[in-house]
Amino acid sequence: MGEEAPEFRVESITLESKDCQQNAIDIGDKTYVIGRIDDDSKSTFGIKILDKLTQTWVEPTVLGAQPPSKLHSASLVNDEKILVVEKGVSLNDSIWFLEIDTPFVKQQRKIKGSEVVSWSKGVLGVAQKPVVISGPSGVGKGTLIAKLMKEYPLKFGFSVSHTTRSPRVKEIDGVHYHFTGRSKMEQDISEGEFLEFAHVHGNLYGTSIEAVESVTDKGKRCILDIDVQGARSVRASSLEAIFIFVCPPSFEELEKRLRARGTETEEQIQKRLKNARAELDQSNSPGLFDHILVNDDLEACHDNLKVVTQLTGYISFP
Repeated sequence: MGEEAPEFRVESITLESKDCQQNAIDIGDKTYVIGRIDDDSKSTFGIKILDKLTQTWVEPTVLGAQPPSKLHSASLVNDEKILVVEKGVSLNDSIWFLEIDTPFVKQQRKIKGSEVVSWSKGVLGVAQKPVVISGPSGVGKGTLIAKLMKEYPLKFGFSVSHTTRSPRVKEIDGVHYHFTGRSKMEQDISEGEFLEFAHVHGNLYGTSIEAVESVTDKGKRCILDIDVQGARSVRASSLEAIFIFVCPPSFEELEKRLRARGTETEEQIQKRLKNARAELDQSNSPGLFDHILVNDDLEACHDNLKVVTQLTGYISFP
């Protein structure tokens, strides 16, 4: 263990610490104290919040993967985030943010009914925004994403969603979806480990924070294939992304494509068609989607997808 660190005093209240470096950040009527704490079993970033009005300490629920190193410095970015820079690690791994009042944290605070903060990994340099792609079942989202990733394998990474439904033929766990049990997924959702989740066709679907971070940690631009409910949740979160809705040339064509898949019963097809009508109606909600693409001709739609994701500059028409 290292030398014993001196006690840290904030507003006349003393927080004692051992073998850790601490930083205190004042924001309004709160002081956030961030300190690495080592004990016999593990090493963690301890976070406490001082309410300066009542002179009381609060230990918040901490979400997200935490920085791995012991030494750090902290500074205020704005009222929503604290920048934490690790010492003794590579530059690409040194930047972290402690989210204290972002839309995502506010949402989790409301769900849990208690104080919440969340760690998120920073990216060095100017990173292009993640891409959120939505659209009804059978519209061809998966095909478009596959073509984009095949053409630009070093630029994009796919965020693998979680679902409680059973795998279809040829679907691989961890590749097409993370297939999981309902109780496990509900527990992870309650613990704030998901960026978004939704009930679709009687099953749970969702995108975990870890799934997105695993893509960005590799220096790639993340693609999220999620439904309209999920897109709304991501739009309300702290993730800045490009939101794209893919629609069919007609509802009749969508039904034709769904039946051609041959993977669902008639009851399931009718449920998907019902949900598709609702999603198509919601796609025009003000401020939800940045771009709407019609998948009438696959190649033309693929070309237009590259334009709106800032890969090329010319719109194609079928």
